[in-house]
Amino acid sequence: MEPRHETPIEASRRAFLGGAGLSLGSIALGALLARESRADQPGTLVPVHHAPKAKRVIWMHMAGAPSQIDLFDPKPRLAEFDRQPIPESFTKGERFAFIKGQPKVLASPYKFARHGQSGQELSELLPNFARIADKLAIVRSMHTTQFNHAPAQTLLATGNERFGRPSFGSWASYGLGAMNQDLPAFVVLTSGRYGPDAGASLWSSGFLPTVHQGVRLRTQGDPVPFLSNPPGVTSAGRRNVLDALAELNAIQLAARGDPEIATRVAQYELAHRMQTSVPELADLSSEPESVKKRYGIEGDKPGFARNALLARRMLERGVRFVQMYHWGWDSHGTGPGDDIVTSLPERCRECEPASAALIEDLAERGLLDDTLVVWGGEFGRTPMNEERDGSKFLGRDHHPHAFSLVLAGGGIRPGITLGATDEFGYRVTEDAVSVHDLHATLLHQLGYDHEKLTFRSQGRDFRLTDVEGEVVRKLLA
Repeated sequence: MEPRHETPIEASRRAFLGGAGLSLGSIALGALLARESRADQPGTLVPVHHAPKAKRVIWMHMAGAPSQIDLFDPKPRLAEFDRQPIPESFTKGERFAFIKGQPKVLASPYKFARHGQSGQELSELLPNFARIADKLAIVRSMHTTQFNHAPAQTLLATGNERFGRPSFGSWASYGLGAMNQDLPAFVVLTSGRYGPDAGASLWSSGFLPTVHQGVRLRTQGDPVPFLSNPPGVTSAGRRNVLDALAELNAIQLAARGDPEIATRVAQYELAHRMQTSVPELADLSSEPESVKKRYGIEGDKPGFARNALLARRMLERGVRFVQMYHWGWDSHGTGPGDDIVTSLPERCRECEPASAALIEDLAERGLLDDTLVVWGGEFGRTPMNEERDGSKFLGRDHHPHAFSLVLAGGGIRPGITLGATDEFGYRVTEDAVSVHDLHATLLHQLGYDHEKLTFRSQGRDFRLTDVEGEVVRKLLA
């Protein structure tokens, strides 16, 4: 059984004074001693349950949900029924986000071909993934319980469709801790016109201590708000203010015993150290032009490509979990801005070259072996045309019953395609993988039994996978 980390709000003042003292150094020392007493591997906060295959994660979330039928799961049978009503047996009793009546089948306008020695089948929209096909594991049998963006994104990020649970990155930070004390363990990067539908709840620490919450870095201006000292404030002055705050917080901690006070002190200190570490991290001037070109970076233009290179730099510097969100994959077909003919290729050009470059770059630097890479969206797209309000543009509605996800590195078997769907790509027919199964598998690669990595809150033990989830052994190398 895992140690229980729920801390009573009221603590003995005498015990605190005798064991920790009132100095910032004593608080830091106490935290370090607590870490050493609970860990059996350097840097971990909760002892791992078995030897890990991975020690860091990069999750590239294509917010809006890419069409698996146009990218990863070819369905030639759809061409035979293209623009004909889909058999009612598929849609009877179904509830769609936007489709009304009896929808028509929509074949993919894109060609598929096999690539690499593994023979991975990929769409012509993914030429760079084709180049690294033998490094990828493609899961065609993902499924979810949610068909709207916010709850589906929340389920994928936190293991529950309702707001308030800790995100996967927060669980990773809680278990593994930070490898670099000058940078957060969990960092979030966003790109595209908007952020993900579920917003900051996707990187919330929930009921875990807030030190494990994801830190969102901006791509314009200061990477973190208020990172720079305001006019008239020197570094020495800022240091004096933080020392004074630490003493006041230590008095409050002695009086109340609230662990969030200690977290506040730790976050102030991290923010101070980030004033030096983050500007260096975000400065790409030291990267060769050949590397920037490889990722597809255009000058100082913000976007997914720039974030992908920043992600590699973070992983090199010891960030445990990097979560990237890119908005715009919601291919409904209401116009050229969200169809599968104009919009989908644009999203692929924005993200796919840099995604492949990141995987290649990690491999060449010896980081891919112990870095888990995840690429995909929150659900799939229908094999039928949405035709909302009679639209003549081609698009697909939300589809929870079957979608595809790409994995690489971190002890995942490369060059395999797992699972299958029916001839229309409507439902999973082989090796079904739920969101909880995915989480259980990724935690396993990080060294944790998903049933044992728990945190006690509100009188019971919680875990990322709730009461479900099984490790997908077929995905493991």
